[in-house]
Amino acid sequence: MENIQNLDLFAKEIRIELLKEMKQSRGGHIGGALSIVDTLAVLYGGQLKHNCKDPDWIDRDYLIVSKGHAGPAWYAALALAGYFDKAMLLTLNEGGTKLPSHPDRTKIPGVDMTTGSLGQGASVAAGIALDLKRNNKDQYVFVIVGDGELNEGQNWEAFQFISHHKLSNCIVIIDENKKQLDGFTSEIIDLLSIKDKMEAFGFSTQRVKGDDCYVINEAIIKAKANKENANCIILDSIKGQGVQYFADLYANHSVKFGDKEDEIVDSEIARLIREIGDNNV
Repeated sequence: MENIQNLDLFAKEIRIELLKEMKQSRGGHIGGALSIVDTLAVLYGGQLKHNCKDPDWIDRDYLIVSKGHAGPAWYAALALAGYFDKAMLLTLNEGGTKLPSHPDRTKIPGVDMTTGSLGQGASVAAGIALDLKRNNKDQYVFVIVGDGELNEGQNWEAFQFISHHKLSNCIVIIDENKKQLDGFTSEIIDLLSIKDKMEAFGFSTQRVKGDDCYVINEAIIKAKANKENANCIILDSIKGQGVQYFADLYANHSVKFGDKEDEIVDSEIARLIREIGDNNV
């Protein structure tokens, strides 16, 4: 993307397609999908080196969405980035679909790791990054981890490994939306300051607004410029961000859709389309 305005518009387009997916499938993991939309817009809008015509391009950057329940947001970004036809998004979770609720690398072009079992993405990202570093490759590995996912100890083992080997080419993005399946992270297992923890592990760490494409983009630029040690970006996000109804909903990890949700989604899609149109005038 040429500028931040385009990134913001791209984020709106991703939200539109995500909402269409959710309505068609009668609901799903909408809260944690919405909270990474802006980050996906920044990545596929310019910060991620990729080729939709050749998903296995040897010189590509890698993206691992470790919080696999956010897969539908990733699918929307991939479709808009040209990896497959947008019509395929409406097959989410249907029998025989290539788009299951969690990403599957054997089915979806552009997906390098099957995820859904939380806690594993950072380990795979570490391995890829180490291989790239040893082979002097100018490529990055981005891994998106949920804050509730940090309950899994495997993450912290991977973070120690990434830090010890100074894998500055592995950019850990933690989606701190402050909720997990059962409720608020502060009530289930209080993470205290994730930034302090990551810095104690040896990461250069930034905490930025998770719904601001400009600051996310600047944070990635800064992380790429740091070649001395491991990099972490913490997204200060809201579960369900970008759609007020779902942001305000307490149980918004996975939502079953009814008539009310359909009406809200239709209204939100119309709003986002209007906003895109207003910005293109």
